[in-house]
Amino acid sequence: MGENFDQTAVKKVPFIELLKRIGPGIILAGVVIGPGNITTSAMMGSNYGYSMIWLVIPIAFMGISFMLTSYRISMLTGMPIIHAIRHYYGKTASMVVGCATFLSCLFFTMGNITGSGAGMNLIMGMNWKLGSLIMIAIILACYFTKGVYSKVEKLITLCILGMIVCFYATLAATGGPDWGEMGSGLLHWKVADGSLTTSLAYVSTNAAITAGIYGTYLGVEKKWKKEDLFNGIMLADAIAHVVAVILISGAILLVGAIVLHPSGTKITAPAQLGELLVPFLGKAAPVVMGVALLAAGFSSLLGNTQRGMVLLAAGIDKPVELESRFIRWGCLLCIAFTAVICYSYGGSPTQLIFLANIATAVATPFGGFFVCRLILRKDVNQGLKTPRVLQVCMVISYIFALIMTGSAILKMMAQL
Repeated sequence: MGENFDQTAVKKVPFIELLKRIGPGIILAGVVIGPGNITTSAMMGSNYGYSMIWLVIPIAFMGISFMLTSYRISMLTGMPIIHAIRHYYGKTASMVVGCATFLSCLFFTMGNITGSGAGMNLIMGMNWKLGSLIMIAIILACYFTKGVYSKVEKLITLCILGMIVCFYATLAATGGPDWGEMGSGLLHWKVADGSLTTSLAYVSTNAAITAGIYGTYLGVEKKWKKEDLFNGIMLADAIAHVVAVILISGAILLVGAIVLHPSGTKITAPAQLGELLVPFLGKAAPVVMGVALLAAGFSSLLGNTQRGMVLLAAGIDKPVELESRFIRWGCLLCIAFTAVICYSYGGSPTQLIFLANIATAVATPFGGFFVCRLILRKDVNQGLKTPRVLQVCMVISYIFALIMTGSAILKMMAQL
């Protein structure tokens, strides 16, 4: 707890040291920016133009709130989130949260497998199922090597940098956004007709409570200490995560609004994603988009499957170390299971990616509920100044996510 700990005595870390000490947020950004994110972001722009760009504001607010709240609870209790839930609320609560977050990640894995295959299809013209099998083999080789954390961190960082360069070069080649329409979209918070389900997928992917929860386990791998909560390292890590996510997903949304929306193009197949890059790359656009999808699928598949297994392990009280046998073999089984579902699906790969993204919202009601309860506990914050602002931000973020999830579910049920 915070007893006998003087947070005012902790010195801020220099900027260069901050860059060395952050890492979980970057891994989480790579997990978030998967093929599902690219597809959903492109759909938001192509279907609704600039009208839904205001969602990046609550995404930034929610993303930082979820991350900092989770980090604070973990550092003050000395336990990652699901372990803290077990300590304060019992085994059943931790099992429910562990299973809910695991299922969320499992759905996300389906999108990553499909997206990796779609990337191979755009690059080499091969069947997307064969392409995804090749990527799965590479991923499994990474899981069973030593020094998993450092390798994942470096590979995902490279993938993120590549995607940022690719989409911003395209954005520049289009002449940039219409600043008037973009400003109007940011200021007028209204849900465009028919956009609720897509908006849920967009928000639940970019600002997920699962990211904050898993970040506390990556913090253990990174060997963070309580001082890092107050010296600027965890704040910098949370900001790095949110900035990376918004930079990429926001750019894709804008490119979709500029390139596809004026022609009324709807995203229904991976090949159409390549049209996003035509203004910058011409005939090479499908190949480069394939590389972007492949990088997104690789980075997200690499980190997300581990994320799901770690959260499940925490929920059922199993080892959570990335190199433990339970995590490694569990990842293999998860990928095999989701691959069978993906290969059995008869619809468009793009539609499967989108549906998988919507399903990831399953974790928010359960995980967010207990994270809210923990940050509001007096004994968790005992000995330190009560973080009123963070508490309020966390509750607001949770309620917003619940409203969006509930509204989208009710609408889908009404359409059945």
